[in-house]
Amino acid sequence: MSTIWVVLIAIACLIAGVALGFFIARKYMMNYLKKNPPINEQMLRTMMMQMGQKPSQKKIKQMMRSMNNQMDNK
Repeated sequence: MSTIWVVLIAIACLIAGVALGFFIARKYMMNYLKKNPPINEQMLRTMMMQMGQKPSQKKIKQMMRSMNNQMDNK
């Protein structure tokens, strides 16, 4: 009878550890991406120039703001 309890407790601890690890890793990655966004103004300016557009500072700020708003909504 005690062997069954040991197995059940081990399985419960394993499930709790996996769930806790997932949420901690998710929180860490969200904070990391917020502090170090994958795209910055210089990259955006370069992409726009490659597409044949002449980027103005106003347009770049507008696009960065919209991308940040999308990240905040998720």
